[in-house]
Amino acid sequence: MSRTLPRDAARRIRFVVLDVDGVLTDGGVYTGATADGRPVEMKRFEITDTLGIKMLVWAGIRVVLVSGRVSPSNRLRAEELDIPCYEGGGGFKLQILSGLLAEEKIGWEELACVCDDLADIPVLRRAGLAVAVANATPEVRAIAHWVTTRSGGAGAVREFAEALLRARGEWEARVERYLHERDPDWAG
Repeated sequence: MSRTLPRDAARRIRFVVLDVDGVLTDGGVYTGATADGRPVEMKRFEITDTLGIKMLVWAGIRVVLVSGRVSPSNRLRAEELDIPCYEGGGGFKLQILSGLLAEEKIGWEELACVCDDLADIPVLRRAGLAVAVANATPEVRAIAHWVTTRSGGAGAVREFAEALLRARGEWEARVERYLHERDPDWAG
């Protein structure tokens, strides 16, 4: 599989869907309870994915989180990223995305999905750019147009964001702008 995203597919992308568990996280969920018995759930998110997501948004690409689990951790992370989070119990992501794409007037061919597991296959089969993280199930990797070298929760989303923007010819300009905003004397 090529390490470069197909340029024609990359240029069509207007909407990126990121799975949460196993893509933005390593798939682990820490559960417990407070002293008064309230349940607590925690997840570890890879910080380098943050800038990749921001770069996509700054490039005018709509980014959303879609999870098959209802989780306060998902919503908190989406809030930090300033992007929407859609959740549905039982992994019924196709129904969520079908409605969302119709509402946004975006075709499946304009959608990129970064996923890892069986519940993602109905969506990946329709996406214009189906992306699997390195540690995705064999069934997901088999139908992906592109597979990251990094695992979910270990910078796979950052890798995808950079690859997408490079394929569109936008990465270098985004980096220059990012650095210049933080250092007016930057002359890359």
